[in-house]
Amino acid sequence: MVILTGKTLTFDEVKRVIFDNENVELANEACINIEANRETVDNLIKDKKTMYGINTGFGKFSDVVIDDSDLDDLQLNLIHSHACGVGEAFSENITRAMLLLRANALSQGYSGVRLVLVNQLLALLNSGIHPVVPQQGSLGASGDLAPLSHLALGLMGEGEVMYCGEKMEASAALNKEGIAPLTLKAKEGLALINGTQAMTAVGVVTYLEAEKLLHQSELIAAMTMEGLQGIIDAFDADLHVARGHKEQMDVAERIRGIVEDSKLITKQGELRVQDAYSIRCIPQVLGACWQTINYAKDKLLTEINAVTDNPLIFSEENKVISGGNFHGEPIAFAMDFIKLGIAETANISERRIERLVNPQLNDLPAFLSPNPGLESGAMIMQYSAASLVSENKTLAHPASVDSIPSSANQEDHVSMGTIAARHALQMLQNARHVVAIELICAMQAVEYRGTEKMGSMTKEFYDSARQVVSSITADRIFSTDITNLANWLKNDEQSRVSLKGGVFHE
Repeated sequence: MVILTGKTLTFDEVKRVIFDNENVELANEACINIEANRETVDNLIKDKKTMYGINTGFGKFSDVVIDDSDLDDLQLNLIHSHACGVGEAFSENITRAMLLLRANALSQGYSGVRLVLVNQLLALLNSGIHPVVPQQGSLGASGDLAPLSHLALGLMGEGEVMYCGEKMEASAALNKEGIAPLTLKAKEGLALINGTQAMTAVGVVTYLEAEKLLHQSELIAAMTMEGLQGIIDAFDADLHVARGHKEQMDVAERIRGIVEDSKLITKQGELRVQDAYSIRCIPQVLGACWQTINYAKDKLLTEINAVTDNPLIFSEENKVISGGNFHGEPIAFAMDFIKLGIAETANISERRIERLVNPQLNDLPAFLSPNPGLESGAMIMQYSAASLVSENKTLAHPASVDSIPSSANQEDHVSMGTIAARHALQMLQNARHVVAIELICAMQAVEYRGTEKMGSMTKEFYDSARQVVSSITADRIFSTDITNLANWLKNDEQSRVSLKGGVFHE
């Protein structure tokens, strides 16, 4: 059970809720804060205090005062009018993350909602009712208005949801679980949609998958080194300490640990004096990629425990403040930065693929073909990898440098953070396919060298991967192999490794 306070949610807890369907409930202190905050809102409404989005219109309509009798309709109209998302729906994992993160943001008690609203978010989450949320349509300020509006529809028994693997009307799913549709009260529609939970949810999933892929990329790069009889001297600890980047030193240490008992790794001068950059500079490049991952992790950890609503209600001071915590710039920058690390992980992997298949660059069979000439082997797999890394270069363009004014220039600068996050996740999926291609080629290369000479860690990984993709003994439809191996990399927990004291731990 994950307990929400609004301030203490961790990545491990998010992962357990998203991927393992662990249940969630509110901490007692969160319930107390939410109820006290709501009482303040109700009192301010009774006192006829003018408050943005509570008894005024939205955006450019902020100067239009709404009659007390229309306050509930104001919130309903907000959700209906703002549910303008288009395109393919987010995955159910991302929708689960959105439900969790929105509930956590409201749990601090600054948003003025009733306790029943936060419990409704958790009821959908715990029951596996996932609103269908189109991916496109958010500017990333005032938060993720369109995506979160579609999320809010599900609470109200409107729109479509995914439930037990089936798409259906939200009202039908709520009825199956015995959950009453929520009727929004003053402030609650705005509180549901004025936040960064769509971009942050995509960002968290991207980060979790990118961390895993980078570890796998190191393991696969080590196998490629074995296939090419790479030189270990370039990974010497003194060399990397001399430069001083921690992530670079960590990658070098992990690679040394992976290949320490391999008989396929060479020393400087045995076969050649030095390797090409795609081998020799693995710690420098992947270390820098880790820096982008770690930066994104830091900003996402702050954001999953942030209050991103507007206005905020401070009960102790009896005040309501309109601000801009919904602006997604911190996450937009973080996701644009992580895109560089994802792109370079794939770029250097593709260059190693080329070294594995190009007969001018190695002493392996041309294109790792079992019958060069008659059979093309891995020739076109390298084409696919090259296409994917080229596509990533286009997607790597920073979304955050763009802004389009909205709401009649009242909202005149936006973050495009959700676009940045979506592109990062798309790039990650491309990168995973590139790394899968490298693994296919690396396994073929080490077979040629002799798998009995492999290090124990790479051999274990090789044996597991061979359960998914068999050896290339003749040309076949390799698309299936690439897809199956990429899916395995995404889902296999045994290949999610970390290095501590020179030893890998799952």
